[in-house]
Amino acid sequence: MDLERVRDAAERVARSLGSEIVDVEWKVGKDRFLRVYIDRPGGVSHKDCEAVSNQLSAILDVEDLVPGPHYILEISSPGLDRKLTKPAEFERFAGRLARISTTEPVENQKFFEGRLAGFADGKVQIEVKGRVIALPVEGIRKANLVVEF
Repeated sequence: MDLERVRDAAERVARSLGSEIVDVEWKVGKDRFLRVYIDRPGGVSHKDCEAVSNQLSAILDVEDLVPGPHYILEISSPGLDRKLTKPAEFERFAGRLARISTTEPVENQKFFEGRLAGFADGKVQIEVKGRVIALPVEGIRKANLVVEF
């Protein structure tokens, strides 16, 4: 399966419905799952997920983008602890609490928790204990928002 072609189809559908694609995952185990995470200004409703699911399912079948046996298509919001992957997301969520781990140490650490301070010059800015640390985006292993109550 060509995940890029699936992502392209999902982006076309989401854009036409006023949403954006956050992530696309393909998981094979006992069952085959295609998970598509969508977002939109003001948040995602069940109706948004249903609309994307209906249209994307038809395109996937017509274009035969997921060959082979039965699979499960799941459309979801990214959740409160959403994964961050794109530079625009680090900008959009500036001021929010995040956890970031890196592949290589930055200032002798690989784990950071603090407030996102934006994105500049290819680096994610995160404020940790009153200091802003710049993390090269290509060196980020995992980044998620932290749920605050």
